[in-house]
Amino acid sequence: MAITDVVVPQLSESVSEATLLTWKKQPGSMVQADEILIEIETDKVVLEVPAPASGVLTEIVKSDSSLVTSGEVIARIDSEAKASQSAPVATVPSPAAAAPVTATPAASPEPASTASAGLASPAAAKILADKGMSSNVIEGSGRGGRVTKADALSAQPVAHAAVAAPAAAGSPKPSLPALGQSLDGRVEQRVPMSRLRARVAERLLQSQQENAILTTFNEVNMQGIIDLRNRYKDKFEKEHGVKLGFMSFFVKAAVAALKRYPVLNASVDGKDIIYHGYFDIGIAVGSPRGLVVPILRNADQLTLAEVEKTIADFGKRAGEGKLGIEEMTGGTFSISNGGVFGSMLSTPIINPPQAAILGVHATKDRAVVENGQIVIRPMNYLAMSYDHRIIDGREAVLGLVAMKEALEDPQRLLLEI
Repeated sequence: MAITDVVVPQLSESVSEATLLTWKKQPGSMVQADEILIEIETDKVVLEVPAPASGVLTEIVKSDSSLVTSGEVIARIDSEAKASQSAPVATVPSPAAAAPVTATPAASPEPASTASAGLASPAAAKILADKGMSSNVIEGSGRGGRVTKADALSAQPVAHAAVAAPAAAGSPKPSLPALGQSLDGRVEQRVPMSRLRARVAERLLQSQQENAILTTFNEVNMQGIIDLRNRYKDKFEKEHGVKLGFMSFFVKAAVAALKRYPVLNASVDGKDIIYHGYFDIGIAVGSPRGLVVPILRNADQLTLAEVEKTIADFGKRAGEGKLGIEEMTGGTFSISNGGVFGSMLSTPIINPPQAAILGVHATKDRAVVENGQIVIRPMNYLAMSYDHRIIDGREAVLGLVAMKEALEDPQRLLLEI
């Protein structure tokens, strides 16, 4: 027997612990080297944990939803065991089981089938124990009749079962997990916050409590950028392999303003103001697990194509939960684009320890006055929130005006004037 430990990957210095999500393999399963066994959620990203070796997963040391730290052993693999061997396997002891649960592989060509009817996963066993129920009375939906976490969540003790409203013939059952149903048929769902969402909530509250946040607004005529984009977008995409969007112009306009008013690019450290000689722009990206803000490093040195490619990559990997911790660490200024969801106006919250953030909104045709005449122009409302402790209204207003001027005359961005 040659045992290989599966350990928690190294977390960043700012992350003290993480949460295990759901095991993709069960004890007794055959695994291949580099096959993803489980995902670990920190307050910034979700990390994948691959199998360090091929073999049989003999033991799960830490069950679903456990808190873990860097280097902690969470499972073990026997790299010498074969699918045909009856190697003993173990799961984490649960309140419902006084002794370790063991099982031998069933007589099947599939090496992963080790569960039997009534056997519960570690997470399911804990849930059932809390409900005072036994897995023997639950019909499992897992392989070989194994009771899964979803089975345990939906199980109701007989003595306290809720009365379900009669369903119409052929109507689908609710797909939400852990539904509690009242007598009148109205349902509720209680879902704990993910570690990422809880951390975002904590930082937003911290920002509002510790910063003197004020927001200044302005409007931008986007016609110049729209004309430029329509003229070159096909050639741009053919040349660079990425679409020419608006975000690259917003990034470049922000950098131009930050160069003229460095305090907008500063951060607060206690009673000190740190002026940054570089421009690392955070781009707020929505993901299934919550808001993340990956960083465009040295944005002043990137071309429009490089900005567009990087932002597109951020969006794709944010949706897959594959952004690295180091990609979301730091940042000197942030941009939040609520316009992609149709927002007309908002007051963005500063991402500490940064001192300012730009909010971009939807571009819409609006009636405006030019030279005494009412005309229709594609307008975008910009909002910049800033920390009034270190940024005066003058710098904030002039900084936003500088962004407006750069966007309304995009050639200035190319000439850097």
